[in-house]
Amino acid sequence: MRVAIVALWIGMHVRTAMTEKVTKSKPGISTTPLDIPPRVLMGPGPSSAYPRILSSSSLPLLGHMHPEFLTIMDDVQSWLKYSFQTDNKLTLAVSGSGHAAMEAAVANTIEPGDIVIVGVNGIWGERLVDMCERYGAIVRPMRVKAGEVFSKLDVMAALQANPGTTALILVHGESSTGTLQPLEGIGKIVRSHRALFILDAVCTLACVPLNVDEQMIDVVYSGSQKCLGAMPGASPLTMGPRAVAKLQHRKSKVRSYYLDMNLVGNYWGVNEGQPRAYHHTGLITNVYALREALAIVANEGLEYAWNRHEMQAKALWEGLQKMGLELFVTDAKTRLPTVTTVKVPAGVDWKEVSTYVMEKYSLEISGGLGPTAGQVWRIGIMGHNARPGNVAMMLSALEDALKHVKWTGLKPLGKTVVEKIEL
Repeated sequence: MRVAIVALWIGMHVRTAMTEKVTKSKPGISTTPLDIPPRVLMGPGPSSAYPRILSSSSLPLLGHMHPEFLTIMDDVQSWLKYSFQTDNKLTLAVSGSGHAAMEAAVANTIEPGDIVIVGVNGIWGERLVDMCERYGAIVRPMRVKAGEVFSKLDVMAALQANPGTTALILVHGESSTGTLQPLEGIGKIVRSHRALFILDAVCTLACVPLNVDEQMIDVVYSGSQKCLGAMPGASPLTMGPRAVAKLQHRKSKVRSYYLDMNLVGNYWGVNEGQPRAYHHTGLITNVYALREALAIVANEGLEYAWNRHEMQAKALWEGLQKMGLELFVTDAKTRLPTVTTVKVPAGVDWKEVSTYVMEKYSLEISGGLGPTAGQVWRIGIMGHNARPGNVAMMLSALEDALKHVKWTGLKPLGKTVVEKIEL
């Protein structure tokens, strides 16, 4: 009897639903399963993902508060501490792209009226200026030309000129210009002025030497889709004790509920003595992917990963220069290993070359961005792509493209050079 009543109730509701008419026609888009062409992503990011990481996306979903998923979150935190080289308790993955982690770094440490010095030598410094201003900061840009980096004297002078500075922000790897910011001694200078040192490591984490605790960096954020070789969506962030103290003693609430690390941190279990609490639905499959990416880093070992990227970048630089091309960053010590900027020769259309390489080889080379737009190509050597075979493929494809556009300055590499790189 009860089953019949339930069936009758369902039938009534189905009939009621059927009386409603669809007023908008469905889009004329194919409903067949996606078929994505294979491509080698060797631009500034995202980079090609490791196969193991791609496979993790097909694993069954867990609930965002299931004990099994919380264990995966714990693994991510432990391996992030290793990758950052830190003991910071507030170390986690922000649900969002690298921009979300960038905004989390700013939103949690900066309040209206705070003086913030931002190093600007490319588009990411410019974007940080914009972001800090949106949170009410009094921003003091510290500028050098695109392709250059900041010295300790630059940092010291900026801090002395702006007493009471709350934070100084630098970009470790400026992917729009291809520079690698030296960090030695800067943290000590910033700390001596009682300011926070915030660092953008979106395209350097696990590819370039970084030691958060030893280098006295208070906040570092990164992305999952570059050096770590995962999909975008779960972005690493670490905040040290001085930054956490600033967060806990704010005069005003964090303006973003979604990025408030008082709340997000509690979801990740970083607050001692407090049980984990729901804040938002964690990005389940993205956290799987980040867990696998960090496991790959741990399995290889940080020092090996750092050395691998340096070796492959140097092989790329040597090949490009032998081809007759010029590198945008002239000082090898401040040249970013993960994203190389190559000057586009006079008379060559950068886009024609990039398009040719994509169409013939399914290989990505990107153009410039911000101050380098139209002036350079940007070639990424990150994560899964930091291998001799990929470097050789890139050089061969670029040489072919330059022949195709009839660049007269081309110096052919020859088969032996490419074979040597592959070895």
